[in-house]
Amino acid sequence: MNTLNVHIDGIGFWAPGLPDWAAFARALDGGEPAISSDAARPVPTVLPPAERRRAPEPVLVASEAAGQACAMAGRDASELASVFTSTHGDLVITDAMCATLAADPRELSPTRFHNSVHNAPAGYWTVAVHCHATATAISAERGSFAAGLLEAAIEVVAEGEPVLLAAYDIAARGPLAEVAPSGIPFAVAFVLSPARGALSLASLALATLPERGGDKTFSVPAIEPLLTNPMAAQALPLLVVLARRQPAVLRLIAGEHTALRVEVSP
Repeated sequence: MNTLNVHIDGIGFWAPGLPDWAAFARALDGGEPAISSDAARPVPTVLPPAERRRAPEPVLVASEAAGQACAMAGRDASELASVFTSTHGDLVITDAMCATLAADPRELSPTRFHNSVHNAPAGYWTVAVHCHATATAISAERGSFAAGLLEAAIEVVAEGEPVLLAAYDIAARGPLAEVAPSGIPFAVAFVLSPARGALSLASLALATLPERGGDKTFSVPAIEPLLTNPMAAQALPLLVVLARRQPAVLRLIAGEHTALRVEVSP
């Protein structure tokens, strides 16, 4: 495919104990305490209080990162098309629904089912920010981050407009943890634009390659717990390069026989 050129104007980040992008960058230099699994869930201000109280965890973490990215980029969230990507979706609700189906199917909650669908975070987000632009939900197992990044970049280049990308996964529980392991919640978000501007943090040149596998995740002790989250493990090679403002050429897993080549220019 042809190379897709996009620019990162804003980054949002959330993990337990690392509430934003600045905290993550400091952690790489040993300036933050270890990631804490006891940290409180995020409180995304873009969601009204009533929505925050009833929203499931994927909505909270994805909305928090997305809100941060839009604020850093100085963009009105209501005007941005969006791509939400997750490896496993809502593992907690899925586990609860499976347990209910096994014990007493008649007790299955319509509300839980409503929140279990893969596009629930995208739906909550667009309603909360009053956005009528397109919203896409995508999943590609180990290639979910690269697939989301590629989808968002294609939309940026095709439409000539900025696009919000939010990538997230939460911790697994119950029997699902054996087949869909995930240790802690995590979310990252980018606002990608078609042209480099005064607020741009980095430029990306993307191209798919007919190759298996991708680069190994950077090993940094301060953020090692993030490797237990599948989306974080996929995104970390790019996030570390961006936080350190380093030029690099990366290969991210994008499918069983596909890699995404990402050339980063600070």
